[in-house]
Amino acid sequence: MDETAIKDLLESVKSGATSVASALQRLKTAPFEDLGYAKVDHHRALRHGIPEVIYGEGKTPEQIAAIARSIASSGASPVLMTRLTPEKAAAVAAELPVTYDPVSRIALLGPNPEPRGTGYVAVAAAGTSDLPVAEEAARTAEALGTRVERLYDVGVAGLHRLLAKLDALTGARAVIAVAGMEGALATVVGGLVSSPVIAVPTSVGYGANLQGVTTALAMLTSCASGVTVVNIDNGFGAGVAAGLMIRRMYGEAVRVG
Repeated sequence: MDETAIKDLLESVKSGATSVASALQRLKTAPFEDLGYAKVDHHRALRHGIPEVIYGEGKTPEQIAAIARSIASSGASPVLMTRLTPEKAAAVAAELPVTYDPVSRIALLGPNPEPRGTGYVAVAAAGTSDLPVAEEAARTAEALGTRVERLYDVGVAGLHRLLAKLDALTGARAVIAVAGMEGALATVVGGLVSSPVIAVPTSVGYGANLQGVTTALAMLTSCASGVTVVNIDNGFGAGVAAGLMIRRMYGEAVRVG
């Protein structure tokens, strides 16, 4: 339940279409729904602007589908499900009309909202091996109603590839820089743009990369101003942060659904 749903409920009470007792009951049950294995937070969108998102790892397809139904019942659209294997996504799709992207491992119940305004987020990925994390960031941002410009395989080992996309890069309201190895892309991007840079270290790299730890430390110690860093492989977190930035830049209330 978001601001729009509550306003509609209050208007319905005001007009006499809904009784006070009925509205009170809906508000009592609205904060969360207890499914036994999950307490679905229906007020997440009202507080935070984004409905609860389903993290797929560790959950059964049946649990994911039931939680998705509960979230959708509060009026949220789309319902976002992350980190689903193709097998798990197929099982969920047998119960719900979801769309699934195997690269990002994201499933959606319901369509993406229309993008707000003309501003966009640029998602820059250093290499093809970084695409699963980059696509998780991009598709998450799009689910929040954000325009996304994808700039892929623009790592610093071939700097001319990044510079060829300079107009798209500098025109973005925020940039998500996704890289593994030594993570230099975030620093280079941070030195080229005047917008916030959200760096996403990935676990892509050889032994001394330490499954992304080296990349994360390199990004955290970037000499470029305006670079902030999310956790290793956390494309979802970067997509949410960028989406919230875009909304605030347009001076809009932060809400989904």
